[in-house]
Amino acid sequence: MNSTADSNPPTESARVVEELFAALSDLDVDRALEHLAPDIVWQNTGLPTLRGQRSVFRALRFANRPGVRFDAVMHHVVGNGDTVLVDRTDTLHVGPVRSTFWVCGTFELRDGRIAVWRDRFSWGNVAVGTITATTRALWRRVRPD
Repeated sequence: MNSTADSNPPTESARVVEELFAALSDLDVDRALEHLAPDIVWQNTGLPTLRGQRSVFRALRFANRPGVRFDAVMHHVVGNGDTVLVDRTDTLHVGPVRSTFWVCGTFELRDGRIAVWRDRFSWGNVAVGTITATTRALWRRVRPD
């Protein structure tokens, strides 16, 4: 996980969210789960809502397999009490294809752990990122350096 510099120190809630994404970028699902409440609710644009650590664990494990990688660049992280807003760019690597797209996340914490995780993004942006990455990967195969 990369983060842009900020002149203000992060709130404790923001630090928890940043640690979650550091664990995900390190492919450490077990460490990521430490930051989630047992009754976590994870909502993603256009996808089924996941409820509970077990459901979230399965989703994160599914994405944590050979040939698949996740990275996040945190552009803005703003915490106010138990609520954290994150403006970030996510990159999913699947084999030689890399798709990068913008995501806005809202996190609600309870007792120092993430209880609600809402991600909003544009499926069109995901499609463009995937098409662009696929075209680049194919072009590299046809025209190696």
